[in-house]
Amino acid sequence: MDNLTMDNVTVDNDTSAQDNHTLGVWTDYTTQYKVASVFLVSLICGVGIVGNVMVILVVLTTKHMRTPTNCYLVSLAVADLMVLTAAGLPNITDALYGQWVYGYAGCLGITYFQYLGINASSCSITAFTVERYIAICHPIKAQFLCTLSRAKKIIMLVWALTSVYCVMWLFLSDTTKLAYDNVVLLSCAYKVSRSYYLPIYFTDFAVFYVLPLMLATVLYGLIARILFLNPLPSDPKDSSKKWKKETSREGRMISTNSSSSTTAASRRQVTKMLAVVVVLFALLWMPYRTLVVVNSFLDKAYLDTWFLLFCRLCIYLNSAINPVIYNAMSQKFRAAFRKLCRCGPQRKEKPASYSVALTYSVIKDMSNGESPDHFTTEMDELHTPTDQYAPVSAKRPREEPSLSGSDVKA
Repeated sequence: MDNLTMDNVTVDNDTSAQDNHTLGVWTDYTTQYKVASVFLVSLICGVGIVGNVMVILVVLTTKHMRTPTNCYLVSLAVADLMVLTAAGLPNITDALYGQWVYGYAGCLGITYFQYLGINASSCSITAFTVERYIAICHPIKAQFLCTLSRAKKIIMLVWALTSVYCVMWLFLSDTTKLAYDNVVLLSCAYKVSRSYYLPIYFTDFAVFYVLPLMLATVLYGLIARILFLNPLPSDPKDSSKKWKKETSREGRMISTNSSSSTTAASRRQVTKMLAVVVVLFALLWMPYRTLVVVNSFLDKAYLDTWFLLFCRLCIYLNSAINPVIYNAMSQKFRAAFRKLCRCGPQRKEKPASYSVALTYSVIKDMSNGESPDHFTTEMDELHTPTDQYAPVSAKRPREEPSLSGSDVKA
């Protein structure tokens, strides 16, 4: 994958740079570009850093938010923080100074953490996609596979493997002095020539972009077949009449149909939220990925500064927008964010007053006492307020988610 901080011009044209003493006359960025770049990058990265920190805090500090799916979202938030800091913030200094200002150690470290964040975010997205597929399409297996402890082990494995894999960038990057007719600038660039770099890039491109999206397309297609072709009603109001009917006969509110209906609606909502995250990942990375692929086959790379800024802003936006999606599509995340910011009324935390999913309840009876820590929170993402079913909880026990620019201008 192409580095978002390194000078790609130097790599693509390194042979010409060696043959000529200078690279021509260097011109600084225009004032309009500097203002737009610094403002937009600062805004997006600032909002993204705050949002991802909030995601991490609400999951770590709120007991009922500690679910397998949310563990993967914490992993994604940490990876996004790496991208925003290691790729976004150096873009600001590049716009202001026009060259690399972090030295040799900064070149190696920023490059490493940039790739680590990007690759780890891709793996985290793949992990929660597989987890959703197993939980919805294979609920019996999910009883034992989609647990909190297993999610933590998978996340640790993902970060360990990506950390080792990205070590190679410590040996492939270096600072380089670029001699122009009017100035000598320092850039953070690759040591290897273009012929050696392109195979590495296309391997990263396939493993951390193409394959995850192909897998997500197939798995979400299978998930949609189960959820959206499900004969169960998706609106809890549709089954409230059945509850009332049973109450008049038996004097208590127990309905497997309404339980299944509520669960189906909540599972659809969670899956929609995660699918939106995957779709935005694909769309917002597409401009930059496409640009680098096209430039790989051009003799002279297309490096328009405004288009490069647009591509990078898309990537920063991808790392910043996920908390906004959680807030918009998850009632539990929205309530947790408000509680963290003390923006809403402080209410005592309590579990949802729904019954657990019918499928999972049956599995729980067969689980020999093992706790299905994944399934107890399926209902947490439903938008329907728990107060709607307050009479139910009163009558029966409740059951307990280069990017900075130092492109040299000639």
